[in-house]
Amino acid sequence: MRLPLLGGCQCGALRYEIREEPKTLYACHCTECQRQSASAFSLSLVVARDSVAITAGTPKRWRRVHESGRVIHCIFCGNCGVRLYHEPERNLAVTIIKPGTLDETSWLYPVGHVWTRSAQPWPGIPEDTVNYEAQPPDLSRLLAAWQMRKQAAGR
Repeated sequence: MRLPLLGGCQCGALRYEIREEPKTLYACHCTECQRQSASAFSLSLVVARDSVAITAGTPKRWRRVHESGRVIHCIFCGNCGVRLYHEPERNLAVTIIKPGTLDETSWLYPVGHVWTRSAQPWPGIPEDTVNYEAQPPDLSRLLAAWQMRKQAAGR
């Protein structure tokens, strides 16, 4: 992983960069993420909000209210529809990047899985990661697991 991390949408109209190291990476298996990603889960890369910058194009925004009452702003390309990231209203310090939109993804490996109770049966949930059946009360264990992985990798 080299900073800045660069990424963009599928059609290339939007480009962004992340200027600080991520805080954690986890897989979310909630039905909302399954629908949004059109897959079994979605990866969520937590970064400092002020470290993210749009470098080309103008994204569209959609304010999404979850069944739980949590609110996120979904940032996406108005041309191809690819979702780049989410900005939670209750935590203005972080942005949740959809890391499949990064140019370089070979280093992505989630340290945890959330909403495992709605996970599809075929991908499997590793037992050696930080896992939650639903929404975690906070990200502290996922943040700690990311730091431990970085230390083990010598970064």
